[in-house]
Amino acid sequence: MPKNSKDKELDKMYKDLLETRDSARASSKDEGNRLLKFFVGLLMLGGGLFMIFQNIEVSSSWGYGGYFFRIGGFGLPNGLIMLPIIIGIAMLFLMDRKIFGWVVLSIGIVTVLLSVMMTTHLRWRSTNAYVFIIMFGLVAAGGGLVLRELFRKN
Repeated sequence: MPKNSKDKELDKMYKDLLETRDSARASSKDEGNRLLKFFVGLLMLGGGLFMIFQNIEVSSSWGYGGYFFRIGGFGLPNGLIMLPIIIGIAMLFLMDRKIFGWVVLSIGIVTVLLSVMMTTHLRWRSTNAYVFIIMFGLVAAGGGLVLRELFRKN
């Protein structure tokens, strides 16, 4: 039976509908793969960083000799670095303008944090080459997957 113009038009619309459905399926499948790649990359990156941090030993010499630092024969005892914190807290309760108390307290907290950071020593534990390559390979591959999926242009 010969097709009239209405049948041809319906066939064309049906084919267009099928093409739209197939392209929508392909794009949603691609979106799922992209999300999976992102999370797999994130897991690899996290696992590699965890392994690296597990192989770093942290030690401190804070309080060595009872002094925070020495200049010539003069040394600042460790207990004195808490003095600005105590003074800052007292200023917060005693003064009407509390900004000065917050400034002194902040200086004291920063001094304590800096003293701890300045006396911290990091040391890499010995490991074999296989573990070393796995650790840094996981970080590189995971970071690459995450960055590729974050900065992909569509």
